[in-house]
Amino acid sequence: MKIIAIGRNYAEHIAELQNERPEEPVIFMKPDTALLRHNEPFYHPAFSNDIHHEVELVLRVCKEGKYIDAKFAGNYYDAIGIGIDFTARDLQNKLKAKGLPWEIAKGFNGSAPISDTFIPKENFQDVKNINFDLQVNGTQRQQGNTSLMLFDFDYIITYVSQFFTLRKGDLIFTGTPKGVAAVQVGDKLRASIEGQNLLEFEIK
Repeated sequence: MKIIAIGRNYAEHIAELQNERPEEPVIFMKPDTALLRHNEPFYHPAFSNDIHHEVELVLRVCKEGKYIDAKFAGNYYDAIGIGIDFTARDLQNKLKAKGLPWEIAKGFNGSAPISDTFIPKENFQDVKNINFDLQVNGTQRQQGNTSLMLFDFDYIITYVSQFFTLRKGDLIFTGTPKGVAAVQVGDKLRASIEGQNLLEFEIK
């Protein structure tokens, strides 16, 4: 199982970080040790003073495929969950300034909390119109809708499969909307899809 993530997929998030708008999906990966399940707490690492939350919808790949044609892309994921792409922003900015890879800022232990529940794709009337949000200490921090994605689910599946063979059980984080911010010890995070609370945990 591998975790593939898409960066810079919402225009307002690109603007808030003053990044360049991509012509193709920005892809990075996280190791399986980044996964945090069962609403377990996230322990703030000592190596960073600026860990940011980035709430994202997560696709669950349901069968193996590569070089997937766009018209068949929807057959390769069967459910949608929600997760947090934790980012050590201070490390990332330092590495980016030097033109170096920034995997350690994205793939550290526990940096990918995900919901235990994944909603079957057929339960959504339109996967291009899904609302999701993140609350921190009861206050909404991020709110997104898939209609605002630069690259939709099918395009992501097609694009990623040109480089990596997708296998059953792989997870694809699909990008975060605006509103990313630092988390602090004691914060309580709650992430929802269409008002359904699917992920809730504490920063320790």
